[in-house]
Amino acid sequence: MLKFIKNWALPLAMVTGALGYPLFSVLSPLTPYLIFAMLILTFSKIDPKELRPSGMHFWLLFIQIPGSIAVYYAIAPLNPVVAQSAMVCVIAPTATAAAVITAKLGGSAASLTTYTLMANIGVAVAVPLFFPLVETNPDLSFWNSVGIILGKVFPLLIFPFIISLIVRKSAPHLHSRLVKMNELAFYLWALSLTIVTGRTIDSLVHDPGDPGIELWMAFAALVACGAQFFLGKFIGTLYKDRISGGQALGQKNTVLAIWMAHTYLNPISSVGPGAYVLWQNAFNSWQLWKKRKREEALKEDHSS
Repeated sequence: MLKFIKNWALPLAMVTGALGYPLFSVLSPLTPYLIFAMLILTFSKIDPKELRPSGMHFWLLFIQIPGSIAVYYAIAPLNPVVAQSAMVCVIAPTATAAAVITAKLGGSAASLTTYTLMANIGVAVAVPLFFPLVETNPDLSFWNSVGIILGKVFPLLIFPFIISLIVRKSAPHLHSRLVKMNELAFYLWALSLTIVTGRTIDSLVHDPGDPGIELWMAFAALVACGAQFFLGKFIGTLYKDRISGGQALGQKNTVLAIWMAHTYLNPISSVGPGAYVLWQNAFNSWQLWKKRKREEALKEDHSS
């Protein structure tokens, strides 16, 4: 039973969150604390000397920011709201907890963390510059917007990193124990996913819109998700960093994306990033399943 739960943690988390959405949506204030704890565990394994930008990171940033603008103008003539929804799914920065899945898949958590820092800074500057051209919000100035976005992301990203550095330098014994507990980070992520899925389903149930438009936004989110994972892996392969490239571009901070849609754009466009939560974690579940199958096949080859 425990092996089954371990192997299928993410799909079980999504199903549990969907079925129990009235409960888990209420628990959404716990999510930042869970992410904070899992990042301390993940960052404990990262040597600060490994945090170096590479050519891959700049290519990914080019796809993410100018690419999102191109996506908007390509879809806007068909439906402006669907275009806004797809744009948010592309420009949204890398999820702060993406390093957990990257490490689980065997990728470089250091490379992923480097890009997460770059992407969040880039998005904090690009969104206040470009989004007002799409939908006007006179209540938010450029610098006010930059401060709000950075304030929402960086405490959750930087503070765990600083704590992990302090523990590494001043408490080696505790640091060693945290490194050995790294598997716990994955289960904290699964619990966070349960809560996020519950909140997503709850918002769809209580804030219904035009079903036709919502389906198109969900489909646009699916296409954006698949395209970004594919492009990230393709570019990552060129730099011998395939897993990190895919997760950096494909796994999004959907909580921030939903907030940006509500704040800057037509609020209905938030359905897209809401659906993205489900698509990206379905893909992550499939990746973990494929990795487990490869490991099992290798064990059988060695034992035969």
